[in-house]
Amino acid sequence: MSLRSTSCLAGAVALALALTGCGSSDGKSGGAQGKTRVFAADNGKITIPEKPKRVVATGYAVPALIEAEAPLVGISSWKRGEPLMNEQDLATYKKLPKIAGELATETNYEAIAEAKPDLIVIGVPAPVLGDIDVKRLESIAPVVAIGPTVPNMWRKQSHQQADAAGALTKFDAVKKAYEDKAAALAAKYKAVLPQLKAGHVGSYGEAAKGTFQREFSDSWGTNIAQDLGATYYGQVKKKGPGSQSVSEYPSIEELPASLRDADVITYSVKPDGSLPESVKYVMDSKLWKTLPAVKAGKTFPLRYTEAATYGQAVKTLDAVDTALAPLLKR
Repeated sequence: MSLRSTSCLAGAVALALALTGCGSSDGKSGGAQGKTRVFAADNGKITIPEKPKRVVATGYAVPALIEAEAPLVGISSWKRGEPLMNEQDLATYKKLPKIAGELATETNYEAIAEAKPDLIVIGVPAPVLGDIDVKRLESIAPVVAIGPTVPNMWRKQSHQQADAAGALTKFDAVKKAYEDKAAALAAKYKAVLPQLKAGHVGSYGEAAKGTFQREFSDSWGTNIAQDLGATYYGQVKKKGPGSQSVSEYPSIEELPASLRDADVITYSVKPDGSLPESVKYVMDSKLWKTLPAVKAGKTFPLRYTEAATYGQAVKTLDAVDTALAPLLKR
């Protein structure tokens, strides 16, 4: 999101000056009056309003702050999360002004300034932060970057985002609802699920390259099922940063070696239940049919595996429960 031409910088300065006139005498912009606090974010310790009144959110902060009922005045587009939102949150998402597209490079700095935020919450991974002109945003309002790392960190990440936006009351209520449901389901499957060795096929393999995605514990496709007691065995052979520490991409020829010890295999499907092309590629393989779990009929599709908020994850819990129900009948 590097928009550093002379004309753009001139525009940013003009917008910053205009907003300064709306702020308080100590430099807080966007009409942010009252007490402040220091907040620890990915981009350092940032002084922010204690009770923000006008918040702009991007990336993973969008669904988290909508769900927490934060005082949002602008958001980035987040189409990938639409199927995971409930009816009320989806309606809120659709009516909020869009100040950025799906990509970090599609940020509209002028639109953000016009929204007069007193806090900007950027929810993108650290490597993507370099695509954003953070200095320009800081001329508009305090900026806190709180982005994802390992997939299962959505719990901590969404809490931090809600905390920054002063929206922990609703966040805590939704979190409790999730935890209560997860505990009930864990009790339901206690006699069966923890004793089984599980493997997971994710949706990010590349059929064109002849690879599949094997996800281990704490990955997108596994972390919520783990809350029901699922045990995903094994680990990444060569760990990398972020999701590369909990998933790998072997060639299809390695499928038997990768999953032959699995008692059960779960696999990611789209929100409508259909197979992603990468997963279909695996299941169409002759090697898939040789796996013991497949022969035993113990393969289970999991929907909503990319949930990144507690509210969304409740839908995932229901989906996992529906998928794994046959285990209780055996």
